[in-house]
Amino acid sequence: MRLCVALLVVLASAAPAAGQAPPAPRPSPDFLFSRPDGSVTLRGSWLFARAGSDWYDFVTDHLTLDAADFNAPGFGLDVAVAVTPRLDVQFGLDYSNAHVSSEYRDFVDNNRLPIAQQTRLRELNLSGNIKVALTERGREVSRFAWVPRRFVPYAGGGGGVLWFDVNQTGDFVDFIDLSVFTDVFRARGWAPSAQIFGGMDVRLFRRLYFMFDGRYLWAAGELGRDWIDFDPIDLAGFRLSGGINVVFAGRPR
Repeated sequence: MRLCVALLVVLASAAPAAGQAPPAPRPSPDFLFSRPDGSVTLRGSWLFARAGSDWYDFVTDHLTLDAADFNAPGFGLDVAVAVTPRLDVQFGLDYSNAHVSSEYRDFVDNNRLPIAQQTRLRELNLSGNIKVALTERGREVSRFAWVPRRFVPYAGGGGGVLWFDVNQTGDFVDFIDLSVFTDVFRARGWAPSAQIFGGMDVRLFRRLYFMFDGRYLWAAGELGRDWIDFDPIDLAGFRLSGGINVVFAGRPR
């Protein structure tokens, strides 16, 4: 009898515990321990080339090319270090590659076939920039908590160097005797560059932002001996970018 009573007492005390739901996982806190020390941004982009020099005039007049053919996809990488709560020093990299097929508009070969070429223009811009947040990036609520804003507009600018590679390969017309020959025309080198930009960081999670911006770059490069009597090729253009931005923050200061 005593054994039955003891067993009932144990079951009665265990039943409420068994009926309790497991504790819900604690949500990740919606703040950082301090303002960000820096960030890394990976961007996809589209370059709209200005195409403003006489080289573009020449190839679009004689070949089935348009200025818009030199608009190109690309990607970018930015690494930033915070200097003040609203000011970053930033190292940036942007790459684009335009590759298009063409033929002469007014000439064919002896077999009445198109005289065809491949034209490629690659650009790699390395820059040092200043990035300024146009509003506060967040607010401190205590020594141990910094709450980031959802939307942070920014602007900036800087300068650097741009590597370019212009390559045309295929068949060409000699305008002196109208003969057709096969050749490769190429120019590559480095040129100084400058840019300005503006955009928005949109917070998705604690340290992860979606970003989008527009930036305008100025540069021009010497074409060298393969294109005689041409002005420097215009490498300026407007770039639209979108990507992700990850911020890094240390312990409380």
